[in-house]
Amino acid sequence: MNWINNQFKSVDNSNLILFRIVFGFLIFAESLGAILTGWVRRVLIEPEFNFTLIGLEWMQPPDGNFMYIYYLIMAACGILVMVGLYYRPAIILFTAMWAIVYWMQKSSYNNHYYFLILLGLFMAILPANRYKSLDAKKNPSITSLSCPKWCHTIFIVQMWIVYTYASLHKIYPGWMEGDFIAMNFAGKSDYPIIGELLQEDWLQQMIVVGGIAFDGIVVYLMLFKKTRNAAFTIGVFFHIFNSVVFQIGIFPYLMIGLAVFFFEPESIRRRFFKNKPALELVETNGLKLTTRQRYFAFAMITYFIIQIGLPLRNHLYMGNVFYTEEGHRLSWRMMLRYKTGRTSFEVTNVQNDSTWLVKPKDFLVPKQARSMAGKPDMIWQFAQHLERVYQKEGIRDIEVRAISSVRLNSGPYHKLIDPDVNLANVPWERFKHSDWILSPED
Repeated sequence: MNWINNQFKSVDNSNLILFRIVFGFLIFAESLGAILTGWVRRVLIEPEFNFTLIGLEWMQPPDGNFMYIYYLIMAACGILVMVGLYYRPAIILFTAMWAIVYWMQKSSYNNHYYFLILLGLFMAILPANRYKSLDAKKNPSITSLSCPKWCHTIFIVQMWIVYTYASLHKIYPGWMEGDFIAMNFAGKSDYPIIGELLQEDWLQQMIVVGGIAFDGIVVYLMLFKKTRNAAFTIGVFFHIFNSVVFQIGIFPYLMIGLAVFFFEPESIRRRFFKNKPALELVETNGLKLTTRQRYFAFAMITYFIIQIGLPLRNHLYMGNVFYTEEGHRLSWRMMLRYKTGRTSFEVTNVQNDSTWLVKPKDFLVPKQARSMAGKPDMIWQFAQHLERVYQKEGIRDIEVRAISSVRLNSGPYHKLIDPDVNLANVPWERFKHSDWILSPED
């Protein structure tokens, strides 16, 4: 209880202000970069049908170039967050728009898309515009040199969850035996300077062991002053290496930026805000929490219990999560595997007993077809989509069966979907295993 009370004590807000500036720049870069790299065009404009969150199939991107405008608005929100102008509306709008895109498509699922939603929610409730912002310049009455300590702690706890599960999930044969890393690096031999080095077995083994070790202990090393600087230096190298080699967007730089919350606020103030007055802390021993603070503490504890529990939910399902995908998302399973699938669909018109084969590439763009082939939920969604398409063409009684096999990394192919099940006629099970999803253990 004393630890919880301590979270409501005031600390210098320099760490939070600095992160707001970094975060604003990064979401600006992510939003604008999605346009410039062609990601918006490939993922949201070119496809005629998008795989949404199940139950939100109506949430399809509008036709035309509207999504370019959509992402430009998010980029503008990033600039407003960075300079602290209309901060609260800007971060709320960005987070809502980013979440909508996250729900709108999952062909390009990435953990950092989900992570951005969580960070956006954090930033929406934090007083991150109380210093070094245009909001504070326009309205000096909101200026503050401090914030509650929990404004730092929630980021540290969230990072601990992300790193811990990233480490634990790597403890499986495909990572431990170097299969995933070897396959990934094999396609990077032409990289300037480091391409040939990435093919060296000793380096690959070092990354296999180092990936588990770094994710597992970095938070603990950052918590202690004696090891903090060394851990931060290693972390910067680790994340920049990941950025260059794996090309995973702004996620590595988010993790570098979040490290600011481990450092003493006074050292951040002296280094980055030299003109900022030092905070004179008032002794608050025996401080009792208000009812509002108690409710807030309860809400945050509940949130983190959920965050700790979500990555464990795959144990509630039968089968191997690497194949079934049940409990895979929202679980910090990052850069762990290659999953290659081969899927086609057998469509039957019950009225005249005719059957024909459908290839996904006839309805989907290549990226969607590749992503769907290894993911049972997307295979089910595509079967439902095919039924709707043919019903619009006047064929009312349709059965859709998937002929699908998948392999993990360089392993053998295994049957993924029961070919005897009519996917057009089975509901999606949200809270229990779907028997028509198969894995090698079945």
